[in-house]
Amino acid sequence: MRGHEIDFAGRARPAIPAGILEGGVVAIARHLAASRVEAIADALLEGGVLAFELTLNEPQADALRAIEAAARHVTGTPLRIGAGTVLTHEAARRATDAGATFLVMPHTDPGLVTWAADQGIPVFPGAATPTEVLAGWQAGAAAVKVFPASTLGPTFVRELRGPFPDIPLLPSGGITLADVAAFIRAGAVGIGMGSWLTADRDATAITSKARHVTTAVQEARPTPRAG
Repeated sequence: MRGHEIDFAGRARPAIPAGILEGGVVAIARHLAASRVEAIADALLEGGVLAFELTLNEPQADALRAIEAAARHVTGTPLRIGAGTVLTHEAARRATDAGATFLVMPHTDPGLVTWAADQGIPVFPGAATPTEVLAGWQAGAAAVKVFPASTLGPTFVRELRGPFPDIPLLPSGGITLADVAAFIRAGAVGIGMGSWLTADRDATAITSKARHVTTAVQEARPTPRAG
């Protein structure tokens, strides 16, 4: 089954979107107007970022319009649009109806994770403890979002890799360029980055930051062994 792994309760686990695996960066924007989303998406894509999370903050209708505009705009490109701050089943349904191709949560709700996984939607539940990491993974997460990353730190990610070597971890929350390499070297599959990357109103500046971040990720990743 392409794009899925069978390893939780006998059902298919949606795979991590290729853009996250390749680029290693999920750009995050809050309260982004639909009128600005196209320019930001273009700037991120030009800088090598292949995943863009738009959070479902209130008013949710505005966020859904931004997701819809972004999803329509990036059709035919490698940039994937996701929804963040997904708290309920209804929000998840509305986000995917608007065009979100992955879902990100600040918390662990096994029922919501399993619902999304059963729909074939990659979902990243938030976790701040080993118990939450395992619960999210067992429910069907594509990867687990370590949140808030700026508080928990790279050492926490490294320690989680001991008991959970097969669970992909995606730290997010308060990460800046200075933190990227440490999280990747600690074993993170990628990072989520918000205001440091997306808050600038200058598209050229966003592209420049995106290039710096994606370069930092690639340079920090282990070099594949020959043979």
